[in-house]
Order: sequence, then structure tokens, then C-alpha cells
Amino acid sequence: MASKETTVDADGVEVRITNPDKIFFPERGLTKLDLVSYYLAVMPGVLAGCRDRPSTLYRWPNGVSAPDDAFFQKRVPVKGRPEWMRTVTVSFPSGRRAEMICLADAAHVAYAVNLGCIDLNPWPVRHTDVDHPDELRVDLDPTPGIPYEHVREVALAARDVLEEVSLTGWPKTSGKRGMHIYVRIEPRWSFTEVRKAALAFARAVNRKVPDISTTAWWKEERFGVFIDYNQNARDRTIASAYSVRPVQDARVSCPISWDEVAGVKPEAFTLETVPDRFRSIGDPGREIDEHRGSLEPLLVMAQEDERSGVEDAPLPPHFPKGESEPRRVAPSRRKKEG
Repeated sequence: MASKETTVDADGVEVRITNPDKIFFPERGLTKLDLVSYYLAVMPGVLAGCRDRPSTLYRWPNGVSAPDDAFFQKRVPVKGRPEWMRTVTVSFPSGRRAEMICLADAAHVAYAVNLGCIDLNPWPVRHTDVDHPDELRVDLDPTPGIPYEHVREVALAARDVLEEVSLTGWPKTSGKRGMHIYVRIEPRWSFTEVRKAALAFARAVNRKVPDISTTAWWKEERFGVFIDYNQNARDRTIASAYSVRPVQDARVSCPISWDEVAGVKPEAFTLETVPDRFRSIGDPGREIDEHRGSLEPLLVMAQEDERSGVEDAPLPPHFPKGESEPRRVAPSRRKKEG
């Protein structure tokens, strides 16, 4: 008979795991407890990416074969909340507020995974200051049919732009078809300013590799690798370092070194392979907090774009209209409206 409950030791805290034998990845025969054990095995790397950050709970209670059961939960459950739980209140673009889980340590990560969170989706802020990001996030999202070699090429162009503005980027596979680059920044700019800097950065990268990249927000205009600047808007999240993604092969969003980018194969990083890699080489992103930089050069680039007549870009659909945002209407619809 399958066990209904067990406990795990998360750095000295006993965390209850319900239905540990439930299959979460049928093609690999991997259970919820396998998922929890994976996170515990690579926890130093996990916490380097998410420690002390409020997090959205992206819950897959019945595993990857039941996508219709998956849901986002921003407010941390009250029922059954352990006494050691740390939370933080954040505000959304709508003006609403919510008490979210703060991924303070291994126990909080294990608690989230027990709720069915296959990947971790933290905000780019710390609990001590939820309105000023300390992380610029570069999301390279290939459009359908684009070869992964183009993702690699755009990532290397992004590294060049970061070096030009004296910032240090830390790459990782997305766990799906793309790549992420995280940049630690001083927490003294608002979400609006960070998003403006991200847009200027994306456009600078696009100018280096215009044939294989795009910053076009509207899907009907995109081609190549989309550099998604809007991932830096308030309430947008990306699966963090060492997150297992909700896909059949249990692929991992795995930190890599810049030397690995040119030949990286994202399918090589899975729940089953990454722990051995971690034990062997450690975490390529372990020094990220030691390289905090300034957004000033990117904000200067944004001002130069504005002076040359380059307009702002659309925000995501549910956001209030930005001060300098153009009409939030798809180009094809604009033509129909005359």
C-alpha cells in the first residue's frame, strides 16, 4: 500500500510530505518524494537563486500528466501553515496586496514542493524591500522552429552587452527551449525603472544580432529569439535556478558557466542527472551575490533611445497603461481599425 505521509529533514527542520509516492513524472516513474529529494540534494544552489524572496506558488497537484489541474496561487495557504513559515506582503499592478510565502530556507522550499510546486517562481526582490528589485532578468524565448544554436548565439551577444555596461551575467538553461541570464543589481530602482533598463538592454542585444533576435512584443511580429524585457515588470516571475520544470522528462533550469553556453544541450539537465553534476562541479552561479552592479549605464541607453525617437514598448495585458506606452493594440488590429 502506498504511504500517505512521510517527513524529510530540511536542514534540521522536519517537513511533512503528503502522498510521497504519487507519480509526478509518469514517463520517468518519478514521484513527489523524488522531487523533494532532488531539491534537498541541490539546495545550496536553489537558495542562491531564491533565498528570502516572495514566491508565487505554481501548483501541479497531480503531476505533469494533469496540466488542467495546475494553477497559480499567490496567497500562501493559511490552513496547515507551519509555525516557522515566513511570509511577506507584496502589492500587484492592480493595487491589490497578498501575503506570499518567502523562500527563506530549505524547509520553505520543501513545503512549497509538497504543495505540488514543481518549479519555483520567486520575485526579483528580497523580503526586506519588495519594491526595489535586486535582479535584472534576461529571458531568451525562441519562437517556434528556431534552432537552439540561435539561442546560444543571442546569449553570447547578451554577455557582450553586459560587459559593455559593466554588469555580470549568470546564464542558465530555462528547462524548456530557452535560456535565462540573471544579473544582480543594487536594489535602488523601481520595477518601472528596471523594466525600462531591460528594454534598453534587449534592444542593444537585438542590434548586435538583428537577423536572429527580436524585441517585438506582439507575437504576430516576432521571429527568431524573443528577448522578453517584460519579465522585469512587477509580478512577472521566471523559474529560478535548479527548478525542475513541469515537462515529461523532468528537465531542470540549470545554471551553467559562460564556457558551456556555446555547446550546451538543455536536455542533458534533468532531475536525475543534475544532482551528480552539482556534487561534481558545484554551482556555477554560486558567486552571483558578490557581483552587484548599477543600472545607470542601461538607463542612459534608454534615454538615448527616447531622444532618437524610439518609443516605449507595450506592457503585459493586465497592467495599467504606462506613462509613455504606445497603444496596446496588435498591429493587425490597428490596420483593420484604420
